[in-house]
Amino acid sequence: MWTCSVCKREFSKTNQSHSCNERSLADFLKGKQAYSIGLFDHFVKEYQRIGKVAIHPKKSMITISGKSGLAHVTQLGKDFIDIVFPFKERFEDNLCFVKIKTVPGTNDHNHYFRMYFEEDINEEVLGFMKLAYEMGN
Repeated sequence: MWTCSVCKREFSKTNQSHSCNERSLADFLKGKQAYSIGLFDHFVKEYQRIGKVAIHPKKSMITISGKSGLAHVTQLGKDFIDIVFPFKERFEDNLCFVKIKTVPGTNDHNHYFRMYFEEDINEEVLGFMKLAYEMGN
């Protein structure tokens, strides 16, 4: 484990690139719709029920992490939030991901999930959230 001397965040790789607290959560959520902020809060609470997580706002996304990144909230729309789950394998047999894209030059696969309602965090999505948590800790 490596700990950044500036932001005190722990990483699995030495000198891992990160945003180092350049934005606060309030900065990221400023001007967003109350509905999508509610969806974001619900998503975070569901992850907190799985285990200890940290919130890391960046310039273009909010990362939810354990010891490594578990999920990235990439957009808070008017009535939805977009979330990306990074996995080392493709999970094609699902009903929750709208697309899966391989990161060029790697064995990493981003799984894209769009949440419209709190109920969208169903058993299938919770299963992938738990899998990401187990793999990231």
